[in-house]
Amino acid sequence: MAVRAAIQAGVLGLLISVIPFLGIVLTGALAVYLYRRAGGLSLTASAGSRLGGAAGAVTFAISSVFMAVRIIYFHALQEYQDVMLKVANALGLNSADPEVQDMVHRLSTPSGLAITLLFSLVIGVALAAIGGALASALLHPRPRG
Repeated sequence: MAVRAAIQAGVLGLLISVIPFLGIVLTGALAVYLYRRAGGLSLTASAGSRLGGAAGAVTFAISSVFMAVRIIYFHALQEYQDVMLKVANALGLNSADPEVQDMVHRLSTPSGLAITLLFSLVIGVALAAIGGALASALLHPRPRG
């Protein structure tokens, strides 16, 4: 039941992740919600964190496959570099600076893509785990009095 909730939330997380950072947190929370709805059981914060992290890993895996297919088969490396330059601009870096362009070029190499993927995995799983822990704490049954 937990694996199913993680996979369902991970797949839906692809749509939710259009909201930067918050989307992946919501993916982890969604996994806990789906688990609770399917079984009626609540989770501790640590179990919710693990379930959320699993949903984040599913989202990462699916999005990585899509990205690899786009870059390899559709030759979208230039598009990837353009997105990286936009991210650099959003972070306050000057995309016309030769050092920034060199950094983007290095991130476009196979080893640079691997580093980017690893970083994305760590951040995605961590944020989804936070969402899962928060959802388990908020969805925990309240004592009846």
